[in-house]
Amino acid sequence: MPSLPKLFRSSAADSVNEAARRLDQFAEKYQQFFPRVFAYVYGRVHNVHQAEDLCSEVFERAFVKMNSLRNDEAFSTWLFTIARNLVTSHARKRGRETIVDPDVMKSVVAANVSVENEVLVREEVAAVVECLKTFPQREQDIVSLKFDAELSNSQIAGIMSLSEANVRVILFRTLRKLRDRMKSSGVSGA
Repeated sequence: MPSLPKLFRSSAADSVNEAARRLDQFAEKYQQFFPRVFAYVYGRVHNVHQAEDLCSEVFERAFVKMNSLRNDEAFSTWLFTIARNLVTSHARKRGRETIVDPDVMKSVVAANVSVENEVLVREEVAAVVECLKTFPQREQDIVSLKFDAELSNSQIAGIMSLSEANVRVILFRTLRKLRDRMKSSGVSGA
């Protein structure tokens, strides 16, 4: 059987090396961004299993479409845009069902807190989640990107196609509105 021409062998080897390099780069980005993407998605769906499934889909789509990303520095904005779109699509499909996962709630409450305090904290967190669900989708997304995904205002601005100043104002007004609603409903932590 005749051997392949040298030019073809080197271009095939180069292609394999390039694919391996890109896979390694993506693996690094996965390690870097998974915790924040998961926190954002969980903050929106409030269910560990659904958040895991959606995160898998976020990174799968990102990997498949990675060649379409022109500016590697915009990776986080692009990734969170994918996550936001998937969460929005998921919410449309599932309605506004929210389940607070007890395993995650345990991690929110310190181990040495009394049972009474743990119950109060759970009730307050559930009240905040319920109150936030009544806010417009844009406000929910901004709060979740800020506190669940721990993104900067400029990153949120890129994801939401808003100015950084607009994000800052919306966040301030949303938190003030949340605090006022929580106080008027009698939640003690507000």
